Amino acid sequence: MPRPRRSQVSVEDTPMYHCCSRVIRRAFLCGDDMFSGKNYDHRRAWVEAQLLKLAEVFAIDVAAFAVMSNHLHVVLSIDIYQANSWSDVEVISHWHQLFKGTDTTKKFAQGETLEDYEQLQLSHTVALYRSRLSDISWFMRCLNEPIARQANQEDNCTGRFWEGRFKSQALLDEAAVLACMAYVDLNPIRAKMADTPEYSDHTSIQLRIKAALKGEQPNNLLPFIGNERKNQPKGIAFALKDYLELVDDTGRIIRNDKRGAISTNSAKLLTRLNIPQENWLKLTTEFGKLFHGPVGTLQELTRYCEHLEKRRRHFASCCQHLKAG
Repeated sequence: MPRPRRSQVSVEDTPMYHCCSRVIRRAFLCGDDMFSGKNYDHRRAWVEAQLLKLAEVFAIDVAAFAVMSNHLHVVLSIDIYQANSWSDVEVISHWHQLFKGTDTTKKFAQGETLEDYEQLQLSHTVALYRSRLSDISWFMRCLNEPIARQANQEDNCTGRFWEGRFKSQALLDEAAVLACMAYVDLNPIRAKMADTPEYSDHTSIQLRIKAALKGEQPNNLLPFIGNERKNQPKGIAFALKDYLELVDDTGRIIRNDKRGAISTNSAKLLTRLNIPQENWLKLTTEFGKLFHGPVGTLQELTRYCEHLEKRRRHFASCCQHLKAG
Protein backbone atom coordinates (compact mmCIF):
# COMPACT_ATOMS: atom_id res chain seq x y z
CA MET A 1 0.00 0.00 0.00
CA PRO A 2 1.39 3.48 -0.88
CA ARG A 3 2.64 5.41 2.13
CA PRO A 4 1.28 8.91 2.86
CA ARG A 5 3.61 11.63 1.58
CA ARG A 6 3.97 13.06 5.08
CA SER A 7 5.57 9.75 6.15
CA GLN A 8 8.27 10.16 3.47
CA VAL A 9 9.27 13.81 3.92
CA SER A 10 11.34 15.03 6.86
CA VAL A 11 12.80 18.48 6.23
CA GLU A 12 14.62 18.24 9.57
CA ASP A 13 16.74 15.43 8.12
CA THR A 14 17.16 16.60 4.53
CA PRO A 15 15.76 19.17 2.11
CA MET A 16 16.71 16.97 -0.89
CA TYR A 17 14.23 14.63 -2.61
CA HIS A 18 14.23 12.61 -5.83
CA CYS A 19 10.84 12.49 -7.57
CA CYS A 20 9.70 10.52 -10.60
CA SER A 21 6.47 10.60 -12.65
CA ARG A 22 5.53 8.24 -15.49
CA VAL A 23 2.94 8.58 -18.24
CA ILE A 24 0.17 6.01 -18.44
CA ARG A 25 -1.24 5.86 -22.00
CA ARG A 26 0.65 3.34 -24.14
CA ALA A 27 4.40 3.92 -23.97
CA PHE A 28 5.75 7.11 -25.51
CA LEU A 29 3.45 10.08 -25.07
CA CYS A 30 6.49 12.37 -24.97
CA GLY A 31 8.40 10.67 -27.78
CA ASP A 32 7.58 8.48 -30.80
CA ASP A 33 4.22 6.68 -30.72
CA MET A 34 4.73 3.36 -32.50
CA PHE A 35 0.99 2.95 -33.04
CA SER A 36 0.19 6.28 -34.69
CA GLY A 37 3.63 7.17 -36.02
CA LYS A 38 3.35 10.62 -34.41
CA ASN A 39 6.20 12.29 -32.58
CA TYR A 40 5.47 13.99 -29.29
CA ASP A 41 8.93 15.27 -28.39
CA HIS A 42 7.59 18.82 -28.18
CA ARG A 43 5.86 17.80 -24.96
CA ARG A 44 9.24 17.35 -23.31
CA ALA A 45 9.76 21.09 -23.85
CA TRP A 46 6.39 21.74 -22.15
CA VAL A 47 7.54 19.81 -19.09
CA GLU A 48 10.92 21.55 -18.91
CA ALA A 49 9.38 25.01 -19.27
CA GLN A 50 6.77 24.36 -16.57
CA LEU A 51 9.39 22.85 -14.24
CA LEU A 52 11.70 25.88 -14.48
CA LYS A 53 8.75 28.25 -14.08
CA LEU A 54 7.74 26.54 -10.83
CA ALA A 55 11.30 26.84 -9.53
CA GLU A 56 10.82 30.62 -9.68
CA VAL A 57 7.47 30.49 -7.85
CA PHE A 58 7.96 27.87 -5.14
CA ALA A 59 10.43 27.89 -2.25
CA ILE A 60 11.78 24.73 -3.87
CA ASP A 61 14.92 24.59 -6.01
CA VAL A 62 15.60 22.22 -8.88
CA ALA A 63 18.98 20.51 -8.52
CA ALA A 64 18.67 18.11 -11.46
CA PHE A 65 16.08 16.95 -13.96
CA ALA A 66 15.68 14.78 -17.04
CA VAL A 67 12.54 14.72 -19.18
CA MET A 68 12.50 11.35 -20.94
CA SER A 69 10.14 9.83 -23.52
CA ASN A 70 7.75 8.32 -21.00
CA HIS A 71 8.83 9.58 -17.60
CA LEU A 72 10.30 12.50 -15.69
CA HIS A 73 13.06 12.58 -13.05
CA VAL A 74 13.69 15.62 -10.86
CA VAL A 75 15.85 16.26 -7.78
CA LEU A 76 14.31 18.96 -5.59
CA SER A 77 15.60 20.98 -2.63
CA ILE A 78 13.04 22.41 -0.19
CA ASP A 79 14.03 25.88 1.09
CA ILE A 80 11.84 26.22 4.18
CA TYR A 81 13.83 29.28 5.31
CA GLN A 82 12.98 31.13 2.10
CA ALA A 83 9.29 30.32 2.47
CA ASN A 84 9.27 31.61 6.06
CA SER A 85 11.13 34.80 5.09
CA TRP A 86 8.54 35.87 2.51
CA SER A 87 6.23 38.68 3.54
CA ASP A 88 2.45 38.23 3.21
CA VAL A 89 2.56 40.30 0.02
CA GLU A 90 5.26 38.05 -1.47
CA VAL A 91 3.38 34.87 -0.57
CA ILE A 92 0.21 36.13 -2.25
CA SER A 93 2.18 37.35 -5.27
CA HIS A 94 3.84 33.95 -5.73
CA TRP A 95 0.54 32.11 -5.36
CA HIS A 96 -1.25 34.35 -7.85
CA GLN A 97 1.30 33.40 -10.49
CA LEU A 98 -0.29 29.95 -10.49
CA PHE A 99 -3.81 30.33 -9.11
CA LYS A 100 -6.53 32.99 -9.03
CA GLY A 101 -6.66 33.10 -5.23
CA THR A 102 -9.68 34.30 -3.26
CA ASP A 103 -11.60 37.57 -3.31
CA THR A 104 -9.77 38.55 -0.14
CA THR A 105 -6.30 37.84 -1.53
CA LYS A 106 -7.17 39.77 -4.70
CA LYS A 107 -8.25 42.81 -2.64
CA PHE A 108 -5.07 42.55 -0.56
CA ALA A 109 -2.88 42.31 -3.68
CA GLN A 110 -4.53 45.42 -5.09
CA GLY A 111 -3.84 47.36 -1.89
CA GLU A 112 -7.48 47.71 -0.85
CA THR A 113 -8.46 48.10 2.80
CA LEU A 114 -9.69 44.88 4.40
CA GLU A 115 -12.39 44.47 7.03
CA ASP A 116 -11.45 42.79 10.31
CA TYR A 117 -13.02 39.47 9.30
CA GLU A 118 -11.22 39.64 5.94
CA GLN A 119 -7.92 40.29 7.68
CA LEU A 120 -8.48 37.17 9.75
CA GLN A 121 -9.29 35.18 6.62
CA LEU A 122 -6.17 36.54 4.96
CA SER A 123 -3.93 35.42 7.84
CA HIS A 124 -5.21 31.85 7.57
CA THR A 125 -4.94 31.89 3.77
CA VAL A 126 -1.38 33.23 3.77
CA ALA A 127 -0.31 30.53 6.24
CA LEU A 128 -1.89 27.90 3.99
CA TYR A 129 -0.27 29.27 0.82
CA ARG A 130 3.12 29.59 2.54
CA SER A 131 2.95 25.93 3.51
CA ARG A 132 1.94 24.83 0.02
CA LEU A 133 4.71 26.85 -1.64
CA SER A 134 7.29 24.70 0.16
CA ASP A 135 5.45 21.41 -0.35
CA ILE A 136 6.76 18.84 -2.85
CA SER A 137 3.30 17.39 -3.45
CA TRP A 138 1.97 20.81 -4.51
CA PHE A 139 5.05 21.38 -6.66
CA MET A 140 4.54 18.11 -8.52
CA ARG A 141 0.81 18.75 -8.78
CA CYS A 142 1.46 22.14 -10.39
CA LEU A 143 3.94 20.46 -12.74
CA ASN A 144 1.89 17.45 -13.81
CA GLU A 145 -1.67 18.77 -14.02
CA PRO A 146 -1.07 21.51 -16.65
CA ILE A 147 0.91 19.08 -18.82
CA ALA A 148 -1.91 16.51 -18.61
CA ARG A 149 -4.47 19.13 -19.65
CA GLN A 150 -2.33 20.26 -22.60
CA ALA A 151 -1.77 16.68 -23.75
CA ASN A 152 -5.47 15.81 -23.45
CA GLN A 153 -6.41 18.91 -25.41
CA GLU A 154 -3.91 18.05 -28.12
CA ASP A 155 -5.16 14.45 -28.29
CA ASN A 156 -8.81 15.54 -28.06
CA CYS A 157 -9.45 13.10 -25.23
CA THR A 158 -9.96 12.87 -21.49
CA GLY A 159 -8.50 10.70 -18.76
CA ARG A 160 -5.22 10.24 -16.98
CA PHE A 161 -1.93 11.28 -18.52
CA TRP A 162 0.35 10.51 -15.56
CA GLU A 163 0.55 7.20 -13.70
CA GLY A 164 -1.23 8.21 -10.49
CA ARG A 165 0.98 9.37 -7.63
CA PHE A 166 4.53 10.45 -8.30
CA LYS A 167 7.28 8.53 -6.51
CA SER A 168 9.60 10.32 -4.11
CA GLN A 169 12.59 9.37 -2.00
CA ALA A 170 14.62 11.29 0.55
CA LEU A 171 18.34 11.85 -0.19
CA LEU A 172 19.89 11.87 3.26
CA ASP A 173 23.55 12.82 2.67
CA GLU A 174 26.03 14.26 0.15
CA ALA A 175 26.84 10.91 -1.44
CA ALA A 176 23.15 10.16 -2.01
CA VAL A 177 22.56 13.59 -3.55
CA LEU A 178 25.54 13.40 -5.91
CA ALA A 179 24.81 9.82 -6.99
CA CYS A 180 21.14 10.59 -7.63
CA MET A 181 21.91 13.78 -9.57
CA ALA A 182 24.40 11.93 -11.79
CA TYR A 183 21.88 9.11 -12.28
CA VAL A 184 19.24 11.64 -13.38
CA ASP A 185 21.59 13.63 -15.62
CA LEU A 186 22.84 10.48 -17.34
CA ASN A 187 19.37 9.13 -18.18
CA PRO A 188 19.57 10.02 -21.91
CA ILE A 189 23.04 8.43 -22.16
CA ARG A 190 21.82 5.15 -20.65
CA ALA A 191 18.73 5.20 -22.88
CA LYS A 192 20.94 5.90 -25.94
CA MET A 193 18.95 9.05 -26.67
CA ALA A 194 22.16 11.12 -26.65
CA ASP A 195 25.87 10.45 -27.11
CA THR A 196 27.19 12.97 -24.60
CA PRO A 197 25.78 15.07 -21.74
CA GLU A 198 25.94 18.32 -23.73
CA TYR A 199 23.60 16.80 -26.34
CA SER A 200 21.14 15.47 -23.75
CA ASP A 201 18.12 17.63 -24.50
CA HIS A 202 15.71 18.64 -21.73
CA THR A 203 18.14 17.86 -18.92
CA SER A 204 19.75 19.93 -16.21
CA ILE A 205 23.23 18.80 -17.24
CA GLN A 206 22.78 20.37 -20.68
CA LEU A 207 21.72 23.68 -19.10
CA ARG A 208 24.71 23.59 -16.73
CA ILE A 209 27.18 22.88 -19.55
CA LYS A 210 25.82 25.67 -21.75
CA ALA A 211 26.06 28.14 -18.86
CA ALA A 212 29.53 26.89 -17.85
CA LEU A 213 30.85 27.64 -21.35
CA LYS A 214 30.01 31.28 -20.58
CA GLY A 215 31.56 31.08 -17.12
CA GLU A 216 28.12 31.12 -15.51
CA GLN A 217 25.59 28.89 -13.77
CA PRO A 218 21.87 28.64 -14.70
CA ASN A 219 19.71 31.04 -12.70
CA ASN A 220 16.85 28.57 -12.52
CA LEU A 221 18.85 25.66 -11.06
CA LEU A 222 20.30 25.15 -7.58
CA PRO A 223 23.93 26.29 -7.99
CA PHE A 224 27.12 24.47 -7.11
CA ILE A 225 29.00 26.46 -4.46
CA GLY A 226 32.22 24.49 -3.93
CA ASN A 227 33.29 22.77 -0.76
CA GLU A 228 31.51 23.45 2.50
CA ARG A 229 32.54 26.54 4.38
CA LYS A 230 31.17 28.86 7.05
CA ASN A 231 28.37 31.24 6.08
CA GLN A 232 28.10 29.54 2.68
CA PRO A 233 25.32 30.57 0.31
CA LYS A 234 22.56 28.17 -0.64
CA GLY A 235 23.66 25.50 -3.05
CA ILE A 236 25.31 22.13 -3.68
CA ALA A 237 28.55 21.71 -1.74
CA PHE A 238 30.69 20.60 -4.65
CA ALA A 239 32.63 22.44 -7.36
CA LEU A 240 30.70 22.64 -10.64
CA LYS A 241 33.83 21.75 -12.67
CA ASP A 242 34.34 18.58 -10.59
CA TYR A 243 30.73 17.51 -11.06
CA LEU A 244 30.73 18.10 -14.82
CA GLU A 245 33.96 16.13 -15.18
CA LEU A 246 32.59 13.28 -13.07
CA VAL A 247 29.39 13.07 -15.14
CA ASP A 248 31.37 13.18 -18.39
CA ASP A 249 33.75 10.44 -17.21
CA THR A 250 30.82 8.27 -16.12
CA GLY A 251 28.95 8.85 -19.36
CA ARG A 252 31.93 7.68 -21.39
CA ILE A 253 32.08 4.45 -19.36
CA ILE A 254 28.34 3.81 -19.71
CA ARG A 255 28.45 4.07 -23.51
CA ASN A 256 29.41 0.73 -25.01
CA ASP A 257 31.05 2.33 -28.02
CA LYS A 258 33.35 4.58 -26.04
CA ARG A 259 36.19 3.64 -23.79
CA GLY A 260 36.48 5.67 -20.64
CA ALA A 261 37.84 5.78 -17.15
CA ILE A 262 37.39 7.80 -13.99
CA SER A 263 39.94 10.62 -14.06
CA THR A 264 42.22 11.40 -11.14
CA ASN A 265 40.14 14.45 -10.23
CA SER A 266 36.87 12.49 -10.30
CA ALA A 267 38.47 9.69 -8.28
CA LYS A 268 39.38 12.24 -5.58
CA LEU A 269 35.75 13.38 -5.40
CA LEU A 270 34.53 9.80 -4.97
CA THR A 271 37.19 9.21 -2.32
CA ARG A 272 35.97 12.28 -0.42
CA LEU A 273 32.49 10.74 -0.41
CA ASN A 274 33.90 7.31 0.51
CA ILE A 275 32.31 5.72 -2.58
CA PRO A 276 34.38 2.96 -4.24
CA GLN A 277 34.79 3.48 -7.99
CA GLU A 278 33.29 0.07 -8.74
CA ASN A 279 30.18 1.07 -6.75
CA TRP A 280 29.86 4.41 -8.55
CA LEU A 281 29.02 2.88 -11.93
CA LYS A 282 26.43 0.64 -10.32
CA LEU A 283 24.88 3.62 -8.52
CA THR A 284 24.63 5.77 -11.64
CA THR A 285 23.18 2.99 -13.80
CA GLU A 286 20.94 1.17 -11.32
CA PHE A 287 20.00 3.83 -8.76
CA GLY A 288 16.28 3.32 -9.41
CA LYS A 289 16.58 -0.44 -8.91
CA LEU A 290 18.88 -0.31 -5.90
CA PHE A 291 16.87 2.21 -3.87
CA HIS A 292 13.10 2.13 -3.45
CA GLY A 293 13.00 4.40 -0.42
CA PRO A 294 15.22 6.88 1.45
CA VAL A 295 18.89 6.89 0.40
CA GLY A 296 21.80 7.47 2.76
CA THR A 297 24.13 5.91 5.27
CA LEU A 298 22.74 3.63 7.98
CA GLN A 299 23.26 6.39 10.54
CA GLU A 300 21.30 8.93 8.50
CA LEU A 301 18.59 6.39 7.73
CA THR A 302 18.21 5.62 11.44
CA ARG A 303 17.81 9.32 12.29
CA TYR A 304 15.32 9.79 9.46
CA CYS A 305 13.19 6.84 10.63
CA GLU A 306 13.24 8.07 14.23
CA HIS A 307 11.97 11.53 13.23
CA LEU A 308 9.13 9.97 11.22
CA GLU A 309 8.44 7.50 14.05
CA LYS A 310 9.01 4.46 11.89
CA ARG A 311 9.51 1.26 13.84
CA ARG A 312 11.52 -0.46 11.14
CA ARG A 313 14.39 0.83 9.02
CA HIS A 314 13.15 -0.30 5.64
CA PHE A 315 15.74 -0.42 2.85
CA ALA A 316 18.64 -0.52 5.35
CA SER A 317 20.35 -3.23 3.25
CA CYS A 318 20.64 -0.74 0.34
CA CYS A 319 22.96 1.51 2.36
CA GLN A 320 25.95 -0.74 1.55
CA HIS A 321 26.06 0.56 -2.02
CA LEU A 322 26.91 4.11 -0.95
CA LYS A 323 29.94 3.54 1.25
CA ALA A 324 33.13 1.54 1.21
CA GLY A 325 32.87 -1.55 3.36
